[in-house]
Amino acid sequence: MSMAVGGGGGALADINMTPLIDVLLVLLIIFMIITNEPPRGLESLVPQPPPPDAPPPDPADNRTVVIQIAADGSLKINEEPTTSVNMGPRLEEIFKTRAERVVFVKGDPSLEYRYVAEAIDIAKGAGIDKVGLMTPGVESGE
Repeated sequence: MSMAVGGGGGALADINMTPLIDVLLVLLIIFMIITNEPPRGLESLVPQPPPPDAPPPDPADNRTVVIQIAADGSLKINEEPTTSVNMGPRLEEIFKTRAERVVFVKGDPSLEYRYVAEAIDIAKGAGIDKVGLMTPGVESGE
């Protein structure tokens, strides 16, 4: 605390800086902690369209795995019908000999997002490293 010493008359108003500095240091520590917090969320990939002058890829070399979810909630893995119960074991079977574990999820535009999230969850549970999302713009090559 500060105290004014001097001769003469009445009370002298003085600002005590110690509480203000304490508040400033607490705020500084809070902001340092908040800014170091890593972002949370689902990591996703979006397939990139080929360059316009590139030749079309050979269908025999296509190793892309696509999980399709129709508007009625039915599932397909590379045009092969499946169910949510069988999807995990089927993905494990597909990827047991592959080093690169990437799958893309393509959902109907009118579909609720929870179906897509469920498919992503099943894929992650089957040991898939990266899950990408396919959009209509990517498919049409825009």
